[in-house]
Amino acid sequence: MIEASVANFDELTTGPMTVVDFWAPWCGPCKMMAPALSAVEQKYGDQIKFVKFNVDDDKSIPQRYKVMSMPSLVLFRDGQAKEKVTGLYNASQLSHYFDRKLAETTA
Repeated sequence: MIEASVANFDELTTGPMTVVDFWAPWCGPCKMMAPALSAVEQKYGDQIKFVKFNVDDDKSIPQRYKVMSMPSLVLFRDGQAKEKVTGLYNASQLSHYFDRKLAETTA
């Protein structure tokens, strides 16, 4: 997963589909979801760019996308935030979600 910073955030969210994981080192659910995100990144890494942003590094980016709790995933298409999902998901749930999102791009 690519680590985003304030300096490279906008550049990293360009492209057909990017998912940004907003997380923090102290967030228990974020740590619990990390293996699931890693698994789906291996499955979809050639179709979706996976980026993570530590909310402790800067507050302006999470505020821009109305990230109030974690873990939160924000889906970007061509640099534009399109959707946000918040909460703890397993690999199966994430796969189902990403399958739907990819199907929307080919429909």
